[in-house]
Amino acid sequence: MVEKLDNKTMATESDGLESAPQSAPHITLEQWRALIAVVDAGGYAQAAEALFKSQSAVTYAVQKIEALLDVKLFSIEGRKAVLTREGQMLYRRARALVAEAGELERAARALSAGWEAEIHVVAEILFPPWLLIGCLGRFGAESPHTRVEVIESVLGGTSEALLQGQVDLAISPRIPPGFFGELLMTLPLFAVAHRDHALHQLGREVTVRDLRVHRHIVVRDTGGRRDRKTGTVDVDQRWTVSQLSTSIEAVASGHGFAWLPREHIRSELESGLLKPLPLRDEKERLVPLYLIVAAPDLAGPGVRRLAEIVRETTAGACQKRAPETSKV
Repeated sequence: MVEKLDNKTMATESDGLESAPQSAPHITLEQWRALIAVVDAGGYAQAAEALFKSQSAVTYAVQKIEALLDVKLFSIEGRKAVLTREGQMLYRRARALVAEAGELERAARALSAGWEAEIHVVAEILFPPWLLIGCLGRFGAESPHTRVEVIESVLGGTSEALLQGQVDLAISPRIPPGFFGELLMTLPLFAVAHRDHALHQLGREVTVRDLRVHRHIVVRDTGGRRDRKTGTVDVDQRWTVSQLSTSIEAVASGHGFAWLPREHIRSELESGLLKPLPLRDEKERLVPLYLIVAAPDLAGPGVRRLAEIVRETTAGACQKRAPETSKV
């Protein structure tokens, strides 16, 4: 038998629900953004300028965090304010929180508007340009009103774009911590030089010692923290350029040797202008290229479709080139 609750009983139970402990945050995203800005900009005045706020407003926001959490975020060392251990932990978590909030807002806007208005892609320059354009062409035919911005990067620049939340999709030789990637292809790089280069006149296998006395043409890492030795040979002469096309032109003009992907120099190899060096060791370098969706759970339909096109188009190209080489 179900007993009928009187008004007094219902009111008491309702009051009990309303007085239950709440877990709603007391610190706003704007206050967390103020803390992040102070650390990243290097001071309250610089943070205020970056946030287009008054310095007193930024100072108050940071002080509010300290008061609500009963922690000290900064300590004075000499004449400089530095993060305390607690401050470092909160700063890291705040960055993740603000980034997550931004991703959630972008996902909500994408869902409400259908396909995304704009998609940002970062692609390692080793990824064959004809293949990239083919993928974009297919996507453009299906979604002509979606703008696609492509960042062409080298090594660390691709990872940085992902870690800084600048892109939705990446084609990268590395998978940064916290991301998942699937192998698209393994791209072979060969050491090549002009057909008349001195290294081709030795009449024997080329050693590392031989390479050291000739100019090496390399492409600069676009990451902020560059490893100058990545993918290079310890030589006395080196030219560092910003574009793969510039590196190819320099090698094709006889100014040095370089490790280059076959897909980018196919015509030069077929004409005989460039020839692979007969190296004794490391005859080729294999570079994996991964497809990485920056935020799979929040990706809109356009990002998901473009990722699918990249998978299909790349797989088809690898299969087509299989008789020639198993690694595109």
